[in-house]
Amino acid sequence: MSITVRDPGRLTTVQDAGRTGYAAQGYRTCGAADGYAYRLGNALVGNDPGAAVLECTLRGAALRFESDTVFALTGAESPAALDGTPVPYYAPLFAKAGSTLEMGAAASGLRSYLAVGGGISTPPVLGSRATDVKCGIGGLAGRKLAKGDTLPTGPCDTAALWQAITAKHLDRPLRDKAVCAGLHPVRVQGAQTLPLLRAVPGPQDAAFTAQGLYDFTHSIYTLTPNCDRMACKLAGTPLQMHRGADILSDGIVPGSVQVSADGQPIVMLADHQTTGGYAKIATVISADLPALAQLRPGQRVCFTFVTPTRAVQAARRQAALWQRVRNRL
Repeated sequence: MSITVRDPGRLTTVQDAGRTGYAAQGYRTCGAADGYAYRLGNALVGNDPGAAVLECTLRGAALRFESDTVFALTGAESPAALDGTPVPYYAPLFAKAGSTLEMGAAASGLRSYLAVGGGISTPPVLGSRATDVKCGIGGLAGRKLAKGDTLPTGPCDTAALWQAITAKHLDRPLRDKAVCAGLHPVRVQGAQTLPLLRAVPGPQDAAFTAQGLYDFTHSIYTLTPNCDRMACKLAGTPLQMHRGADILSDGIVPGSVQVSADGQPIVMLADHQTTGGYAKIATVISADLPALAQLRPGQRVCFTFVTPTRAVQAARRQAALWQRVRNRL
């Protein structure tokens, strides 16, 4: 069972839940940038939550299924067609052997996900199939996909899976916008509706003045062109510090908000480094990182502080959404 890449799109990689437990040796986590869309895709096709998928950036791939396959598309929606027939996002779909899926450019959002029954089955490295392009490990030879690549898929009783899906009338798009989007909050500023990123203060919030902390939660920040899977550099009101941004390097996690010497925040994403030497004013909660991962340069965001308890509650509410979809099968 395999998939052949006919057109890889701009940037398509194999990703899963990430490579955890090796930060002390300098290995980054990587994994899907939009963890919610990733898990939702796996839930739609009955996979384990940690199965590997394809992540496409801005423009999707063109792929040929070499065997009968159940698949689902989530994340940034783009025109998609199976053998020339348009297909929807957020629905389990069936492809016959030899069928070709073509994905276009996303009208909004940045990253799309393709989950297939059985998952993408490239060799795991350090317990994960996530592609780390900078280290050259995971995925397919540690690189983005190229034309002509062949991707193995995991074992799946496709006929039985599709029969179960159709018997329960699940072969249709999800209609609940909250389930598709993952309950991301927004802030209304006059005529603008902006993504509101909830963040837990610290660990170096004491390095910032009272004015700096106030500005962080009362300003609007714009994503600069300097954004990728590693981090999003923002531009807006400079954040005041007591004695500058430099600290002794310490650990970095997804969502860490470093503040550089110019006072501008940088939010870490899936491919973040393991340590950093800038003060961290806050950590964006895991439930809101998917919203940031789908923004394009030029779009704007704002922040608010929450407690660790509220961060855990938000993560549990979001997990319950995709788990509810998975439980249907």
